[in-house]
Amino acid sequence: MIRPLIRPLAPRDPHEEHRTASPLELFTDLCYVVAIAQGALTLEHEIAAGHPAHGLIWFSVSFFAIFWAWLNFVWFNSAYDSDDTISRLLTLLQIFGSLVLAAGVPKIFEEDFTLGIIGYVIMRIGLVLMWLRASAGHPERRRTALRYAYGLIAVQAGWVAALLVTGGHLPLWLFIVGVALDFGVPFYAELAGTTPWHPHHIAERYGLMFIIVLGEMILSVTLALRVAFDEKDPPMELWFVVAGGVLVTFCAWWLYFSRDNSSILTGNDVGYVWGFGHYVIFGSAAAIGAGLAVRIAYYGDHAEVSDLVSSAFVTGPVAAFLLMLWVICVRLHDPSLRTAIPFVAAVIALVAVTFVPYSELWAGVIFVILLVAVLRRTPVSASA
Repeated sequence: MIRPLIRPLAPRDPHEEHRTASPLELFTDLCYVVAIAQGALTLEHEIAAGHPAHGLIWFSVSFFAIFWAWLNFVWFNSAYDSDDTISRLLTLLQIFGSLVLAAGVPKIFEEDFTLGIIGYVIMRIGLVLMWLRASAGHPERRRTALRYAYGLIAVQAGWVAALLVTGGHLPLWLFIVGVALDFGVPFYAELAGTTPWHPHHIAERYGLMFIIVLGEMILSVTLALRVAFDEKDPPMELWFVVAGGVLVTFCAWWLYFSRDNSSILTGNDVGYVWGFGHYVIFGSAAAIGAGLAVRIAYYGDHAEVSDLVSSAFVTGPVAAFLLMLWVICVRLHDPSLRTAIPFVAAVIALVAVTFVPYSELWAGVIFVILLVAVLRRTPVSASA
């Protein structure tokens, strides 16, 4: 079927039944995950080389750039999606920008933002043009759409100016200032009127991205299995990585999807906390994969890092994941002590097992105990 070249970019119905992610949206998510994989791989190398603090800082920076670009696209497409030829081309332009950003992720760890900013600006050109189309197709939210467009243009001008002045080597404080300005655009724009995003569609997009990011953990477990079967005399500890990685991955999936997140997305007040909080959810999941890979290298004597540090890069991200999952998801369904106590206890236990041998296995066991405790207190009707 031939797609129409241009049709009005009218708002989608936020109560539309059976709203699901389109094939183009799924393709977009897959391409953004290329950048996430680059960040996780570079983090793994930094830790294994004995630079854990440096790796953690710049992984957080690069991951935020990836996440923020993806997030803005997701929320726009939930409110406006004509799926005409122009929309597809603008989406593909943003995908191309994400690939440029992905290519620049390893350089960000070297404090060189050149490729990252170029990729980011390419993505934003596509998004600005989409917002300008929305301003014409949705008169009731014209001010909102124009605030988004002009705000994005102003911030991108700032990023380009910073790139030209610093030659790409932005100091961390300047990056934080740029992030703060970028972060303020949706808050400023939505004051003129809320865009008609779809709760079920948003929850589905985030859930699909989470599943893809879980692939980073699966990749690390697969690597451990490959090493175990390929080496003539593999370290026995590799099996602890396999067992712990499998338990953490499976339980993370089960726990995240144990409740219907779309039911709590009732407005921007909840949507902001839930949506932005996934930076920690997704980032922790990717970091767990890197941590498991480092544990493999440590057990194989291929890492210049201590048992404690390599252990912390498994238990730490798992604890961060659980804590944020309770804050932005579980708490909004059930804020009582019956959910708070198991999650807090699990986080404390994860900190404790960081200091004992085979922490990755203990992390998996703690996750299983938490899952059983939480599911026993979750009404059947609340399950996704």
